[in-house]
Amino acid sequence: MTTWQGWQRFATTDPPAPPQPGDPPRSTDERLAYHSAFVTIRTPAISALATQVRTLMILGRHQQATARPSLIVTGPAAAGKTTALLNVGRACHLAHTRKSPAPPGSAHAAAPVAYVLVPPGATAKTLITEFARYLGIPVATRMTQTQITDAVCHTYTTAGVQLVMIDEIHRLNPRTTTGAQTADLLKDLTERLPATFVYAGINVTDTPLFTGTRGAQLAGRATLITCGPLPARHGTRHPFRDVITDIENALDLHHHTPGVLPRHAAYLHQRTAGRIGSLTRLIRQAAITAIHDGTERITKTALDAVRLDHLAEQHNRPTHNR
Repeated sequence: MTTWQGWQRFATTDPPAPPQPGDPPRSTDERLAYHSAFVTIRTPAISALATQVRTLMILGRHQQATARPSLIVTGPAAAGKTTALLNVGRACHLAHTRKSPAPPGSAHAAAPVAYVLVPPGATAKTLITEFARYLGIPVATRMTQTQITDAVCHTYTTAGVQLVMIDEIHRLNPRTTTGAQTADLLKDLTERLPATFVYAGINVTDTPLFTGTRGAQLAGRATLITCGPLPARHGTRHPFRDVITDIENALDLHHHTPGVLPRHAAYLHQRTAGRIGSLTRLIRQAAITAIHDGTERITKTALDAVRLDHLAEQHNRPTHNR
C-alpha cells in the first residue's frame, strides 16, 4: 500500500463481509480466507480518529499562511494504530471519489490519500524518496534532496493529495543529525503541501519527537489520539466486551454458540492485556483451528490452546521472586 496503485487497490476493494442470513454457505477455503483477512472492528480509537481527521481537513482546507493542523496516533504495539489509520484513509479515499469522480475517459484519477512508511534509519533523502515512490515520481541517483522535494510537492499538489498518512514515525530521532534533518523535512512538507498530515507510531510521546525545539513545533501543531489497550470497564460501559461481541458476530463458524466469547471477557482481557490486535489474532486463530478440526466452535479450552504473539505472551508470563 506504499504505492498509489497498491493503495488504490486496497481502498477500492470491498472489505470482507460477515455472513448474512439467507446467504449460501461458503466453502471451507472461502471461510479460511475470510478469517485470515477478517472484518475491521470499529473501536473507539477508529471513531475518534475518523472524527478528528474529518474536522481537521475542513479546518485546514483554506489555510495558507502556516502549516495545517495535524494528528499523531500513538499507543503500544498491537493496539490497532495502523488498522485505524488505514480504515480512516480508505474512508477518505472513497468519500473523495464519490464526491469528485474522475471525468469519463480520464487516464489519471485524483490521488486524495498518500500512505508512507518511515524507513529504518531514515534520512531526509530516503524519506522524501519514499514520498516520490508512492506516486511513481522518477528519482535519479544524481538528484539532490531539494530537487526530489520540489518534484514531490509539485506532483502531490497536482494530484490533489488531501491526506498524508505517515506510519512508523517512532523511527525518527530528532536528537541525531539525520533525524533532525528528517524532522525538518516533514515540517517543510506540512507547509508546502495543501494536505492534512497524520502520523502514527509506537508510544510516540515517550520518544524525542516531542522534546526540544523541533519536538515542540510538532507537538504545537498536532492533536494526539491514543490507541491504548481497551479497558474492561469504563463507567457503566464495557468497551472490551463490546468489541468481543462484534468479533463474535462476524465469525463464520457452523456450530458456534453466540454469547460464549463475551462471557469470557475477563479471561480474554487478562490474556491480551486489552490490546485489540492481540485479541483479534487470538480469536481468528481459534476460528481457523475450529474449521480445520471440524469442531466449528470456539470454547475456552480452544482459546487456551492458541499461542499468542510474543508481546501478549510476555504479559502473561508469571514472575518469580529470586
